[in-house]
Amino acid sequence: MATTIRFSKYQGAGNDFILVDNRQNAFDRADEALVAKLCDRRFGIGADGLMLLQQNENYDFEMIYFNADGREGSMCGNGGRCIVAFARDLGITTDKTAFLAVDGVHHASLAADLVNLQMIDVQDFARDGKAYVLQTGSPHYVEFVENLSHKNVYQDGYAIRNNATYGKEGINVNFIEAEGDGYFLRTFERGVEDETYACGTGATAAAMAVAIQQNLTGDIHIPIRVLGGQLYISFHKNGQHFTKVFLKGPAQFVFEGNYQVSTGNQH
Repeated sequence: MATTIRFSKYQGAGNDFILVDNRQNAFDRADEALVAKLCDRRFGIGADGLMLLQQNENYDFEMIYFNADGREGSMCGNGGRCIVAFARDLGITTDKTAFLAVDGVHHASLAADLVNLQMIDVQDFARDGKAYVLQTGSPHYVEFVENLSHKNVYQDGYAIRNNATYGKEGINVNFIEAEGDGYFLRTFERGVEDETYACGTGATAAAMAVAIQQNLTGDIHIPIRVLGGQLYISFHKNGQHFTKVFLKGPAQFVFEGNYQVSTGNQH
């Protein structure tokens, strides 16, 4: 006997996700081993994370996000943009939506394959040496570097994520460098435990670090290039407070399919 999981695969600037319409609660969200198996790039479907689209009576839907290691995660910005596109493709929403995630309510608008997602307000930041530490729905460490294209992001990010300060809870580690009219960003993500092609909450944190470092105020728009494409972050900065925060970038359907799970969880 086997049960079948219907899934869709989406990507946002190279950050790829498995999406499951779970409005009937058929997917067992407590099964961390199954989530990890599905996200495995050799023995499963392969993804940076998995999301369940849940029924919610007060909003268009609820987003439940899991890291590739199978554990339920904090907010994922690029995942948020992809689930907005997924909800549109399911016919749940059209060009605007409001949904619930682990860090609160998010509003978003869609135009073709571009999704503009409102992120949470950020009221403060911390410093760790020369780096900035911000909570943008997930915790982020942001360090300005040179020669980023040649940096060993896995090695250096792993060391920071697992050091004495952050090792217990983990942190996402971002390295950023000025590039043309914008910035180039590379990120080591906790939960994936590797460098990813993009990180939405990381790009948001990095843009805020730019604004802090340059003492910018008012309405700010910052382009951030990541390995998987181009993201755009905008917000209003007043002192150390960031409001009207938006993450804009592509969210594209890749493929859909069925995954058979045998009883007894022998995948």
